[in-house]
Amino acid sequence: MSNFMTVFLHNESGAVSVDWVVLTAVVVSLGIAAAAAARTGIVSISGKIETGVTVVGVSGENGDSE
Repeated sequence: MSNFMTVFLHNESGAVSVDWVVLTAVVVSLGIAAAAAARTGIVSISGKIETGVTVVGVSGENGDSE
């Protein structure tokens, strides 16, 4: 039993898994932060696009024939 405990305590293969979990969490956090930072600009641009499309209208919308 003491041999098992010695091998278990000196085994470092789980440390690599912990590193990958931490790195993955950092990457996901950065992605969320980037999306939150871009949200305001995206909402502003989509509003301008909506206004432009509404003002121009769709061809033939008012019963116009070509």
